[in-house]
Amino acid sequence: MTLAFGTAGVRAPLGPGPDRMNDVTVALVATAVARHLRGREPAGSTVIVGGDARHGSARFVEVAAAVLAAHGFLVVVPGSPVPTPVVAAAVRSRGAVAGLMVTASHNPATDNGIKVFGPGGAQIVPPDDSDIERHLVAAAREGLAVGAAGGRSTRGGSRERVDPGVRVNPSVRVDPTLVDDYVASVVAGLPTPGRPPRVALTPVHGVGGEICRRVLAGIGVLDVTLVAEQADPDPDFPTVDSPNPERPATTARLLELAAEIGADVALALDPDADRCAVGLAGPDGVWRMLDGDDAGALLADHLLTHPLPGSASSAGAAGAAAEDDPGAPIVASTIVSSRLPSLLVPARGGQHVETLTGFKWLVRAGQPLRYAYEEAIGHCVLPEVVADKDGISAAGAWCAMVGAGGPSVGARLDALAEEFGAHLRRNTPLPLDPGSDPVDALRRAADRLASTGVVTPLDGTAGFRVDLPGARAVVRPSGTEPLLKTYVEAWTPARPSAADRGDAARRLTELAGAVAAAATP
Repeated sequence: MTLAFGTAGVRAPLGPGPDRMNDVTVALVATAVARHLRGREPAGSTVIVGGDARHGSARFVEVAAAVLAAHGFLVVVPGSPVPTPVVAAAVRSRGAVAGLMVTASHNPATDNGIKVFGPGGAQIVPPDDSDIERHLVAAAREGLAVGAAGGRSTRGGSRERVDPGVRVNPSVRVDPTLVDDYVASVVAGLPTPGRPPRVALTPVHGVGGEICRRVLAGIGVLDVTLVAEQADPDPDFPTVDSPNPERPATTARLLELAAEIGADVALALDPDADRCAVGLAGPDGVWRMLDGDDAGALLADHLLTHPLPGSASSAGAAGAAAEDDPGAPIVASTIVSSRLPSLLVPARGGQHVETLTGFKWLVRAGQPLRYAYEEAIGHCVLPEVVADKDGISAAGAWCAMVGAGGPSVGARLDALAEEFGAHLRRNTPLPLDPGSDPVDALRRAADRLASTGVVTPLDGTAGFRVDLPGARAVVRPSGTEPLLKTYVEAWTPARPSAADRGDAARRLTELAGAVAAAATP
């Protein structure tokens, strides 16, 4: 079985065989993308190919670049490991017809993958993804992997290496200014904070540390301290069990550093730097990480009331309804994100749009797009630069917000709860038995929850929603693991009392328990 072309690309463990990441499977994926493009774009069109610092990434960049060049495309590579947003930005700024980024994001060290961007630098959507999948299946069936000029064939699943020939191929150009152009564009899109904050930062052994520091320096944030043992790229991620900044153990060293240096801001990038988690110090001085919904609400509030330089439109007056104003700025979140933006955004003069999960949908929410976020710590703050999630520009926007003065982050969260009610969340993955059918598990869970509240199928994707007074849950299958993802939320009225918060916590616990029980075989 060959690799399946999933959400905007492929991810799999490294190793030999047709369902692993290796020279042959990378060449097959690149062949599929090349065939897809040849049916739509003229010969000589530009394709950007980059990769992070994971095991195999440099080699896979060479293989993919050679395949695309052999199909008649001009391939531009940065020549060194780069964050994913650099490739997405370069597709747009260089007028490329596509971009390939070799990365497995925050997956384990044993994995790698390829993400595909279309024209404009956004992740591909149907029908392009299904067309590439069709070409991938055909290429694997033919046993063809195009190599250097003149090419050669291998059989899918063979351990034979594909000779990329990048260094001597005139159709592959090394352009290190891709990074410089990205940094300059992000700096130009961010304001200079009046009071530059002191920053604690970790790239979690990934490729974003130095480039993030360059961006922050460009907006005047110079007091930046990296977690020393996580500062340099290391594909083994030796200090963490998981390189995912959503895991508390992954950011423990960051929070220790923030407390040690008296930081104003704590920032954690994932290894390819397309996501950013943020931390804050509580009134007791103890640091903790915010979840993606809290960070998203704070950035939405700030970006609507303090538009970034060059934003496509300005927000209306606070409290103005913008539903009938087609020029009002759009803030997008997904069906599994908090309901808070649906209250906050119109109150700040914007339009709130809810999309399916994934930035391929978020960045297509409409125009003018001011900001998009997903609960899994993904943020798009400069859609005119990077039409995808970008942890580095999000880090800069967060520093600009904190450095603009005014209430502390904690006080801002309290103010949102006073105005729109406190929103309590519990997002939990529920593992399925090996070999279980997620569709059957969803159907069973929906049937069991029908007596609990109103159960509604999700529109356009697998899963369902349960609505109760003051609470809701979304349940959907994982696209990569044998589990159901559950997103449970309960809320209070505005200006909540302690009793209101207690009632919301009870509703949250009861609904989360009902969902977990319903999903149990």
